[in-house]
Amino acid sequence: MIDAAHTAATRSGSGRRRSVARLLAVQALYQIEINKIEGGVEVDAVVGEFVKDRLGQEIEGEHYGEADRSMFIDIVRGSSSRQREVDEMISSALSEDWPIHRLETILRAILRAGAYELLARADVPPRVIISEYLDVAHAFFAGKEPAMVNGVLDRIARVLRADDLGAERGGGPPAR
Repeated sequence: MIDAAHTAATRSGSGRRRSVARLLAVQALYQIEINKIEGGVEVDAVVGEFVKDRLGQEIEGEHYGEADRSMFIDIVRGSSSRQREVDEMISSALSEDWPIHRLETILRAILRAGAYELLARADVPPRVIISEYLDVAHAFFAGKEPAMVNGVLDRIARVLRADDLGAERGGGPPAR
């Protein structure tokens, strides 16, 4: 987690607050899924716990700084309430050899948060979303998983936000 804290700490202002919100949203989505397996938990209870006990707090010896509270809440609630739709998008971007249920829980949480943002947060450029979740993936994984996050979110972005990707490259069509 030190890498995640360092990444969040090196950004400034609202960018840092959004990075921290994304990281904590992934952790909250992980907790929600794990607790469902162990008997169920309400999304709002986890959101409340994170808002009260984690946003802006020191975690594992690292101070993450303040998080964008509204963004954190939006990602967690939105990813949870639209999970079926988000999971379908992720599944369509995965190979048949790796269905979504075979992914590690934290990897599913990263992809769900990123896919939800691509779907619902038109105010954030798709390349920013992909880059942010690539950083989150690097905080948890040292292997091939970050590349998988990059590829899956890029495929989803090309379906949902192709026009935005073209505009980011100077107005032309997205590269293939």
